[in-house]
Amino acid sequence: MAYAEKVYKVRNGRQTKQFTWRSRYKKPDGTWGSEPGFPTKNTAERWGEEQEAAIRAGRWTDPDLMRKPFGKWAREWMAAKAPRGRTTETRWDRLERLILPRWDHTPLNGITWFDAENWANGLDCDDSTATQCLTIMSMILTGAVDAQHLLVNPLANRRRSRTADTKEQRHAKESTADLWAPPEVVLRGARRAGPVNGLHMLTTAFAGVRWGESLALRAESLTERREAADGGEFVCPALSVVLEVAEYQPRDKDGAKLGQVLVLEPVKTRESKRVIDLPPFLAELLAAHAKTHRFEWLFCTVGGKHWRRNNFGRQVTRPIFDGRDALKASKGHAPRTEWEPIMKGVTMRALRHTHDTYQDQIGVKPSLAYEQAGHKRPGIKAVYQHPTPAMRRDRLEGLQQIYERAMGHLGWESVWES
Repeated sequence: MAYAEKVYKVRNGRQTKQFTWRSRYKKPDGTWGSEPGFPTKNTAERWGEEQEAAIRAGRWTDPDLMRKPFGKWAREWMAAKAPRGRTTETRWDRLERLILPRWDHTPLNGITWFDAENWANGLDCDDSTATQCLTIMSMILTGAVDAQHLLVNPLANRRRSRTADTKEQRHAKESTADLWAPPEVVLRGARRAGPVNGLHMLTTAFAGVRWGESLALRAESLTERREAADGGEFVCPALSVVLEVAEYQPRDKDGAKLGQVLVLEPVKTRESKRVIDLPPFLAELLAAHAKTHRFEWLFCTVGGKHWRRNNFGRQVTRPIFDGRDALKASKGHAPRTEWEPIMKGVTMRALRHTHDTYQDQIGVKPSLAYEQAGHKRPGIKAVYQHPTPAMRRDRLEGLQQIYERAMGHLGWESVWES
């Protein structure tokens, strides 16, 4: 049964007459737990009795665990989880760069939604990253509840409200979100990039593959779709997407950084595993490329290795779309001509946005647009509506027409000059 005992204060090494009360209660393992700092005997006894009642009811949480520093528990939680490598790297980045500098030594039971929301609104980062930090914290605190370190997660199911300044910054970012590229821009960039890197760009813009998915494409990825249609069969060339190349920095169990890696993994979601219907011009270019390409991966460096995203941006997309200065020949460096900008800011991500923009332009039905982009369609319509061969045929004709019109505007017979 819980009881209370006096705890005398000590000053200059000597016990004084001042005291507080400490609660003593029996823990589930039979040992005695204690909690100091109560002003009266009754409050100490009552608190101890509440602990023993909670233990009998099976809803007790050890106060010592509730006071565990958030940073210590976050590292334990991270060591116990094993999501995809890129996901782990993102979580560690948010923890080390933004979350732990503020919350590392805060007790788990000292975190409130009010404090966490105000902290997130004051972060010097983009709005989505601030929200993601709260999400990661909430996941970690839910883990604390599951591990009986907390009774409830104070961040669970809370919707972040933003200050006026935060909303203004968010709207400013949204107004300058990723670009999409007119087809003439895509074609000019592809010609400047050359048959391999240029075809990589065309495949992203007209098939909508993600960056990691594009790096995992092989000759065997080129396939065809066959479906019954109008008493016969609908057949079209297609691209099978089942794998992706993930770029991330692994951590050991203590969170220490290891070397950067490029790893082949299954695509992240069920929707991402898909077969993309290819318009005729793109199917012909990919088939010709696959026949003469000597490396395993359709889109790779000149040495046959996987591209790193930043390297591709620095060496390919940035100079191609943003332009570059001329350089004279020097030791170890060949001369290069000047490139005028085609359209500043275009990236491979923007080219994927371009694909879905083209789909919207030509009126692709939502059931097919979501499928081809590898997105999960929300709502009940995702259950009731499905792509048909007629929808697929209209989409391919629309994409082919976008390409042919752009080629006509440019006055080109082929994408790459002989």
